[in-house]
Amino acid sequence: MIIDVTQFYHEFDFTYARSRGPGGQNVNRTNSAAILRWNLRDTQMLPENLKERLLAKLATQLTDDGDILIRSEEFRDQDQNRSACLKKLQALVQKALFVPKKRIATKPSRSSVRKRLDTKKRHSEVKAGRKKVSN
Repeated sequence: MIIDVTQFYHEFDFTYARSRGPGGQNVNRTNSAAILRWNLRDTQMLPENLKERLLAKLATQLTDDGDILIRSEEFRDQDQNRSACLKKLQALVQKALFVPKKRIATKPSRSSVRKRLDTKKRHSEVKAGRKKVSN
């Protein structure tokens, strides 16, 4: 299932802080790091079943209030860092909502069973040949 997180934009709270990233002396004067805060428990945009799945999968990344915090300080520009936060959130949500295909158990083929048993028999004969010969 593909969900576009930009449709939740009105639920996001962006704050800005001093960046630790590139920028030289400029990094000490501008708030270019973007911090995205999204309350997953209170979101109205997701169906209840998806919200429960996200809460379960992302439980270790949530604050006590149910917020997801994502920080980006890769760029010198505030807008680029805000976009990077959105991309990180998109990837996080897609990864959490991914449901792997069920594995269908199959039997090994006759030839693979025969090959396995032949290999075991050969290995057994090699080991038996290492025994001491008794008179």
